[in-house]
Formats: sequence, structure tokens, C-alpha cells
Amino acid sequence: MSHSETTLASSKAPSSLSADQRVTVALTGASGAQYGIRLIECLVALGCEVSVMVSKAAQVVIATETEESFPSASDKLQAYLVERFKAESWQIKVYGRENWMAPVASGSGAPHKMVVCPCSTGTLSAIATAASNNLIERAADVALKERRQLILVHREAPYHEVHLQHMLTLTRMGALVMPASPGFYHNPQSIEDMVDFIVARILDQLGFEQKLMPKWGE
Repeated sequence: MSHSETTLASSKAPSSLSADQRVTVALTGASGAQYGIRLIECLVALGCEVSVMVSKAAQVVIATETEESFPSASDKLQAYLVERFKAESWQIKVYGRENWMAPVASGSGAPHKMVVCPCSTGTLSAIATAASNNLIERAADVALKERRQLILVHREAPYHEVHLQHMLTLTRMGALVMPASPGFYHNPQSIEDMVDFIVARILDQLGFEQKLMPKWGE
């Protein structure tokens, strides 16, 4: 096999990869970018193929809250994340906010599992009302209409009536609203422990075995 053929083969997901191992992760402009970044890292470690979308507001939050330096261009961000998480080249695909040809924009390529983490209140509202003004909102809308798994890790407090109405609407539509509310019964020793608490719960909901946090009673 030539070098070019080897490179092409390594850029494709293995044929044994199941649909459940294809996960879409969107980061939006709520505080808590660490949750989404850690989730991508764990999914890569589990051998998943991860479609990543990062909103403009999320770029600002990431630069403010973390030491990460996410490039704004999709191709450069993809290369950065592959290197950052030591992923196979096929494991991370980054799509821009207006890339309407991305697989996640259509029912025929709908993500089987999608997580918006963190999920801003604006994104929550847009998904609840089927606004679909950008690829993140459209991908979530597609996941709902195709009856796929959608998890929204909302990071805001307190809530007013409209926030709660949107959460109820989305829950009735089949989405799972999971506020980023870390527990303390595991006696966290660091911020990383608190982040892992939420990421572990997300992985549990996605159906993946995780060792970040023992289950209650273990």
C-alpha cells in the first residue's frame, strides 16, 4: 500500500464502528466549556467518531475560561483537536456554523447521539422553537425530528418561566435536559473532579462504560 493510500485509509472510520459510536458534540456560549472539552476527550478515548461544532460565543468563553487556544477556522480546529487528544485522524470532524452540507444537517445523516455541552440559554430557546439559524441548532432539530438522542447540558442559574417552559417543551419532544449541577457526595478534590462528575453522567446517558466516577453503591 502506498503512503497516500495509507493516509486515506487512516482518515476513514473503521467498518466495525457502530452508529452508536458516532456522537455529535456542540459547544455553545455558556460558561462551562471545560465540560464539553473533557467530553470530547473521553469520547475519543472510547474510540468514538466525534462531530464537533463550536459557536462564536463558545470561542470567546473558551478563551476566557481555559488555557485552550481554539483556532477559528474549522480545518485548523480539527487538526488542533486531533493533536490535542492524540486522536486518529478519522475520530474528529469539525463543522462550521454555516456548513449546511455537513452530514448532521440532514435527516439522512442525522447524529444518533448529540450533546450540546455547555448549552446556552439562547441555544436552548432556539432548539425549543426549531429556529435552525445555524448548524448547531439545525443538527439538534434534526436529532429531534429523527427521534435520536439529544442531551442539553444547560449551564445557567437561576431560571425564569420561559427557560423552564423551553426545558419542558424539549423534554416532551424527547430531549434530555441535564443542567451542569455537579454533586459533592464523591468528595471532589479539584475542579477537574467536578467536571468529571458531569461528564460521567453524560457518558452514562449515552450508554458508554466510564471509569470517571463510580456508580452509587459501588
